[in-house]
Amino acid sequence: MIKEYDVVKAKKDLSDIVLKGCRGAVVIIYQEPTLGYEVEFIDNEGDTLDVLTVYPDDIESSG
Repeated sequence: MIKEYDVVKAKKDLSDIVLKGCRGAVVIIYQEPTLGYEVEFIDNEGDTLDVLTVYPDDIESSG
């Protein structure tokens, strides 16, 4: 189960700059109306690429 502050990676391209394999940290978990996650995705230097709302099928645990 993914928790707040877990490091995750994108299972597919999520935007033009957040591509499959991109890593990020879960900052908020939404339970309603459906399970979702607010994830801050970063580049290899640690700079923020984007903050996206994603769903369980979009991400997987990076650990």
